[in-house]
Amino acid sequence: MADRVTVIGWDGSPLTAAARSALAAATLVAGAAHHLALPEVPAGAERIRLGSVDLAARRIAGHRGSAVVLADGDPGFFGVVRTLRAPEHGLEVEVVPAVSSVATAFARAAMPWDDAQIVVAHRRTLRRAVNVCRAHSKVAVLTSPGAGPAELALLLEGVHRTFVICEELGTDREQVTVLTSDKVADHVWRDPNVVIVIGGPGSAAVQGGGWIAGREPGYPPAVRGWALPSHAHGEEPGEGASVQLRAAQLARLGPRIGDLVWDIGSGSGALAAEAARFGAAVIAVDADPGACGRTDATARRSGVQLQVVQGRAPHVLERLPEPDVVRIGGGGVPVVTACADRRPERIVTHASTRDEAEAIGAALAAGGYAVECALLQSVEMDTAAWAERERSVVFLLSGRRLDRAP
Repeated sequence: MADRVTVIGWDGSPLTAAARSALAAATLVAGAAHHLALPEVPAGAERIRLGSVDLAARRIAGHRGSAVVLADGDPGFFGVVRTLRAPEHGLEVEVVPAVSSVATAFARAAMPWDDAQIVVAHRRTLRRAVNVCRAHSKVAVLTSPGAGPAELALLLEGVHRTFVICEELGTDREQVTVLTSDKVADHVWRDPNVVIVIGGPGSAAVQGGGWIAGREPGYPPAVRGWALPSHAHGEEPGEGASVQLRAAQLARLGPRIGDLVWDIGSGSGALAAEAARFGAAVIAVDADPGACGRTDATARRSGVQLQVVQGRAPHVLERLPEPDVVRIGGGGVPVVTACADRRPERIVTHASTRDEAEAIGAALAAGGYAVECALLQSVEMDTAAWAERERSVVFLLSGRRLDRAP
């Protein structure tokens, strides 16, 4: 095992005395090509071009001498330190930090970043990173080849954002470009880069900011709780699904950050807005222009971002991006079948009769979903007179894709 392992962050600034001392004593140096070209790297040291950090860690573990690993930015922030310290490698490391590329990018843009979401985009996580950009007004994306600015912009089709693209930070070729998202795919971008994606409600500067990192100013929301009363979403008494049904649907959907939720038959937008409050990206679909307008108003009132698409399911669903979870407010078996064909992790809907519930359950099962059904009865009481105000009886159906873990 290496006698000593030092991880040095590099942000383009001159190396510190501690970094120069560690490099001078190094018998093995690992890093990218531009790191290995630094004049401080000893001529006689073994050099490892850093591709797979796991492979480099195994080489370092078998090396006798002093090893140095060079990494861009802060190596403890989405960096190599986590891999090097993994139990299977058994390495004890010292870290010489540098300014993270995210901090540098926001500094170049002259923007505060305590309220930003920060995500890593590579081929496996690109879609989830895009969903975070859909749902939040300020997101920093650490990109990778094949999951860069152009790919982000293409997958954000239909959602207007501004991109601040920071290429090769800390080098002589550093460049910062500001473009609207519809223009980004027309360019070729150099790696590495950081993309700041901003826009939508809540993107304007707020005096005083917040008190917790990673949350937009104004979090937590002014209204506590979820499955809020109908009037909180601008609904008239008796309009839309009952609060209890909405609560049960949200519980079975389990929307979370990085998800894309389809809310088909959004009505007033109450469920769509509440799903967005959990941090998920939401596309609300309704054939009625009035319902689309109400959903937009509900989103603004709730301070969340969602995309509203007017059209009739199932045909309108063909052009939408892949969902993680789906709530169906109407349309019956044809819409359920069309959604199951897109393979979301969960589908939640309801039926007013047992026959309808059985037909929907059969469609979910045929699509490869484990089906649950519950008969929900809720009675709203007038507490002034302790008299029944409104009664609702409905079948709640949920399908969980069988090829996914519970």
